[in-house]
Amino acid sequence: MDTTSQNASAGARAKPSVLELSITDIQQAYAAKKYTAEELTRAFLDRIAQYEPSYNAFVTMNPSSLDDAKEIDRRLASGDKLGPLAGVPVVIKEAIDVAGLPSTAGWEKLSSRAGGVDLIPATDAPVVTRLRAAGAIILGKTNIPAFSDDGTRANTSWDGPTRNAVNPDLAPGGSSSGTATAVSASFAVIGLAEETGGSIQNPAAAQSLVSVKPTFGLVPNTGVAPLAGSTRDVVGPHAKTVRDAAIVLDMLAGYTPEDPKTIASFGNIPDGGYAAGLSETALKGKRIGLYGRGWRNEDLSDGTKKLYGRGISELEARGAIVLSDPFAGSGFADLALPGVSYDPRGMESAAYDLEQYLRRLGPNTATGSVAELVKLIGENPFEGDGYLAWYGGALPELKASISDPTKVPDLSSFRALREKHLRIFNKVMEEKDLDALVFPQMTKPVPPLFSDESYSATTVSEINITGVPSVSVPAGIYKNGSPFSLIFIGRLWDEANLLAMAFDYEQATKHRIVPKLVVTPVTKDSAQTRVPCIARPPS
Repeated sequence: MDTTSQNASAGARAKPSVLELSITDIQQAYAAKKYTAEELTRAFLDRIAQYEPSYNAFVTMNPSSLDDAKEIDRRLASGDKLGPLAGVPVVIKEAIDVAGLPSTAGWEKLSSRAGGVDLIPATDAPVVTRLRAAGAIILGKTNIPAFSDDGTRANTSWDGPTRNAVNPDLAPGGSSSGTATAVSASFAVIGLAEETGGSIQNPAAAQSLVSVKPTFGLVPNTGVAPLAGSTRDVVGPHAKTVRDAAIVLDMLAGYTPEDPKTIASFGNIPDGGYAAGLSETALKGKRIGLYGRGWRNEDLSDGTKKLYGRGISELEARGAIVLSDPFAGSGFADLALPGVSYDPRGMESAAYDLEQYLRRLGPNTATGSVAELVKLIGENPFEGDGYLAWYGGALPELKASISDPTKVPDLSSFRALREKHLRIFNKVMEEKDLDALVFPQMTKPVPPLFSDESYSATTVSEINITGVPSVSVPAGIYKNGSPFSLIFIGRLWDEANLLAMAFDYEQATKHRIVPKLVVTPVTKDSAQTRVPCIARPPS
């Protein structure tokens, strides 16, 4: 079909409905010629234009999204073989580099729109390259707190707070706040999130989404503004369904010479990929370990206990065998750092990792090292009142590294810590013959958007220090309207089994909450640092 006849038929069709669309829905619609990639992309951009001012999910829109969609249509019309995400609208967390778009790390000093200096990466992060190769249409980059350093909300972002799509009065979860809001609100089909300590799982659970926090080293994290790039940072998907999350993980996982850590993935990716192993009988006969004080010395709220109890019954109804508190007496809970809500161990490499990230941006960017960055903006984020200064005080190795971030830091203490965690974790899983752990993702409801209360998760930082994978899946709703989720946790490289079990649970329960978006007046709180996105969607 030529462009003229294609446009004529487009005018005769109703605008595509984007609400809760899946990757499979889109693939089938394209095959049946129900709509074009351009029509679908315009429909998403129209929804964004209507609701984005009330939710602030985006920092920067991609001005090329419609052109990219037209190219997908051209290739479809030509009969080209395209990737599994061809024509699927996606969003990218602000911390992840997209060539030609500003990378601000959520920090006002790195945004010209907030009076700072723009850093424009010359190349995509490898995960973005892989999405493009699969045919995805990148709509834009999504809001985060400054330096991704908040697991609860994005209120410290230079671009202002992001609201929760399910309930705008609740925190969106952090730090992948904008990605979760964009996906949950059907501003996009899927999105890239990134986690150092809860930043994939928290926003997904807070907004009734599926997420995958992969094994450290399975997915490249090069080209991502780091907190712990050498030790903890992972990139994973936010999606509305387990199948979509598995399809995206198929695209993201595996070795690239741009990130030598990913050589560890050799032999650890299932034949046929992650989506191929999904099964509605995966839970039958599986031995599941339950949350208890052996894992963490923290109680669940009454509301969480009730919802978790129902979730356990739902697992048993699918044929799972549950074991109470399998970590009791193992010493695992005693490994936690006392007196803190967030355990930063593993972030000893933060200054060195930032140095490597800045070097990768390209020779034409405003700065290529930490020293140049400090000279350019007149502030060191690791010192004084900087957003990352407290980590240096908590971690002696990081404090030493800050003085010369060009040198590889001493990570021997973290290596010993991860090994200690893994020894106990693996021993319990083996001795109890466990296939997975299934916990409530949160210990209590999601806190308000504007409050000092922090998000309380059950697995942060345990699975980040250990490096093991998890899959979160919607599991209900609290009385106050806060979403509730379960999190499936497994051994290193066990994503396929976790996804299969989560798929079984999801298909049997259908607990995903579909948000009802509202257009709300901009309040003083929501507008105090709000700066409009650049490159608004073209008409």
